[in-house]
Amino acid sequence: QHLTPAQIYHVTVMPCYDKKLEASRPDFFNQEYQTRDVDCVITTGEVLKLLEQEGVSLSDVDPAPLDTISAAEEELTSHSGGGSGGYLEHIYKHAAKELFGIQVDTIQYKPLKNKDFQEVTLEKDGVVLLQFALAYGFRNIQNLVQKLKRGKSPYHYVEVMACPSGCLNGGGQLKLGGESSKEQLQHVERLYESPRSEIPEQNQAVNELYEQWLGGAESEKAAKALHTQYHAVEKASTGFNIKW
Repeated sequence: QHLTPAQIYHVTVMPCYDKKLEASRPDFFNQEYQTRDVDCVITTGEVLKLLEQEGVSLSDVDPAPLDTISAAEEELTSHSGGGSGGYLEHIYKHAAKELFGIQVDTIQYKPLKNKDFQEVTLEKDGVVLLQFALAYGFRNIQNLVQKLKRGKSPYHYVEVMACPSGCLNGGGQLKLGGESSKEQLQHVERLYESPRSEIPEQNQAVNELYEQWLGGAESEKAAKALHTQYHAVEKASTGFNIKW
């Protein structure tokens, strides 16, 4: 419809309060149109509160089809790799195939000190080709940062999340009565994994987006629209600053 970013009010629902801070970063402000990439972030817990204030229960609302930008998007699909975006698995499989010609279908995680610090290794003829890790929670992140400072980290890529157990256990996630936090997390993980997973490169809607809107996956327009860079935010002078 030839709308500009300034004509769209973009709302995202997240299980994380920090996404509010992320959306407010200068990195996500469009100078050309003088608007933010994301205008409003609300957590799943806040959505529940809004519904309760309006006296609405989702179980009483008739389901409606999802809006789509492509005729190919008739089915809701997800990704492999867990509830924190699946970046480690996607990049690991892609790197194994592109760099070493190795097709990886299933990834075996090796837990280290705890379940929130795991690693994945690609070996061939006894030689380590790739070594990836995921580090969830500040305790594991702190250990990782200390290894990096000492030059002792062996990893080519690390998926880092502040929340223990990852994004599905975010601080903004709605809390249900009658279930322990562990049971609730397991329930949410099952729901998250229930849609059919799909590799992005094989998704017809994604391919149409690149070809019809962005001029190809390697185009300058695609890089401008989809890539970003994080820049250091000046630290506030408070007693809460943590030195790792």
